Amino acid sequence: MCAPHDLYGFKRRTPGAMASYMVYPVEALVHRMSTELPPAHAAFVEPLSCSLHAVERAGIGFDDVVVVAGAGPIGLGMVAGAAAKNPAHVVALDMADAKLDLARRCGADHTVNITESDPAELLGELTDGYGADVYLEGTGHPSAVPQGLNLLRKLGTYVEYGVFKDDVTVDWSIISDDKELDVRGAHLGPYCWPAAIRMLESGRLPLEQICTNQLPLSKFQEGLDLVADGTTSIKVSLIPE
Repeated sequence: MCAPHDLYGFKRRTPGAMASYMVYPVEALVHRMSTELPPAHAAFVEPLSCSLHAVERAGIGFDDVVVVAGAGPIGLGMVAGAAAKNPAHVVALDMADAKLDLARRCGADHTVNITESDPAELLGELTDGYGADVYLEGTGHPSAVPQGLNLLRKLGTYVEYGVFKDDVTVDWSIISDDKELDVRGAHLGPYCWPAAIRMLESGRLPLEQICTNQLPLSKFQEGLDLVADGTTSIKVSLIPE
């Protein structure tokens, strides 16, 4: 964290984004990708690197039961990254069956639509009532926080990647007195771009179904509206004209 790992086009220090061209300083690190990847698929390397960084922060082991909250662009990448660690089980949670189907294609062993079933029941069956070893939060919804704390076993690991609009309040006694949990944050995708590129180039991910919408830059507002709606798209890309 001491070394800069800014993402160019992200936040104020490295402006750009949604522009036809950008200027990179000489110290910028630029990764090469296969020209066979369509631009929208290649652009997925950024969220995928973020997902893989969260997976690295989790320290997943071979015998772990891993829960991923959310099956959007970040969550699907988390599922793929967690599955690549070859744990005992990867469980994906979401509210949309179509996204959960994609999660299975990305490597999830089990999926739960949380509007229809309580994931605690499945976790109880998989762990003899003990609880998950790792919980990766990729939704940014306040309810996903206590959900994760309650699904974890004692001495489990909670990784927070989602960004919240409002403050989130939880019972911190679960973290300390009840379970003695490890709570870790994750931000951007430092040092994970090469791994993300290899995963994209391997063809392991159903990118045609993940990268649902490509719009010209002039239709940026339509793209933002699609993202805000969240029901008819997964990954929306703006293609410079």
